[in-house]
Amino acid sequence: MNPKDFQEKFDFSVPIQVRFSDIDGYMHVNNGIYFNYFEHARALYLYDRCGWNIMEVGTVVARIELDYLKPIHMEDQVKAWVRCSRLGNTSFDLEQVLVDERGETIFARCKTVMVSVSMKNMKPVSIPTSYREILEADLRKSA
Repeated sequence: MNPKDFQEKFDFSVPIQVRFSDIDGYMHVNNGIYFNYFEHARALYLYDRCGWNIMEVGTVVARIELDYLKPIHMEDQVKAWVRCSRLGNTSFDLEQVLVDERGETIFARCKTVMVSVSMKNMKPVSIPTSYREILEADLRKSA
């Protein structure tokens, strides 16, 4: 993915604060911290973009694929971009990228399969219509 192209397909982003404690002995962000960055961005996407109320219908991660492309260093200004890239009955995919603030460097990309679940028994349930409509609009926009 060309760094400039993603800005046409993604319209939800959140700044990521690189903390001193994120840096490992190699003087870059530890690989495990990337999962935290992506998790933070996913949660804000579902809450801010979709208005998802996890007390009614939850979401769980079923699968994560993460590609590390360039190391993140302490001085880097990072943004996480999120979009829906697939929509099923009970599951949906979120595509995410960590990019420098200028949009010139992609540090990592991630695909997360999410499953909509009942908060009563944690079993898969259909994605509620109100959330589905927002995810569908995002999916059409990014196509």
